[in-house]
Amino acid sequence: MVPLAVRKDTEACCTTGGIGLDRYLLRNEMVLLLEISFKKRRLQKTLESESQLVRTFGDRMARTIMMRLSLLEAAPCLNDVPTTKPDRCHQLKEDRDEQFAVDLVHPQRLVFEVDHDPIPRLADGGINKKEVTSIVIIEVIDYH
Repeated sequence: MVPLAVRKDTEACCTTGGIGLDRYLLRNEMVLLLEISFKKRRLQKTLESESQLVRTFGDRMARTIMMRLSLLEAAPCLNDVPTTKPDRCHQLKEDRDEQFAVDLVHPQRLVFEVDHDPIPRLADGGINKKEVTSIVIIEVIDYH
């Protein structure tokens, strides 16, 4: 598993955006971004190729998947991924507990899991999204 990117930001601040996101910008400091890997090599090849995305999912869905992947790649941690529409990162329930999803073209979702061992936990046993810095993309699916 290799991090997708490391970036340098030029402004110094730590603010809370209008949609409840924490934005961390450090002057001349390296900021590690969310590490993204894929459960299956075939899925990785499809999601990392624009032509494969369009062929597999169609133009509209391909554009949406590329936007969501860019959003995930730009986040320092899972807590910085928007929980409001249109992205709507949310934790799943029941048999998909411990998995998360972001909305795509309704009803499709991009499903992923935390890639930490052990998984960072809160005192109540939930997943500590502020400490999640690595994910594994599982699938694109309509699980409804």
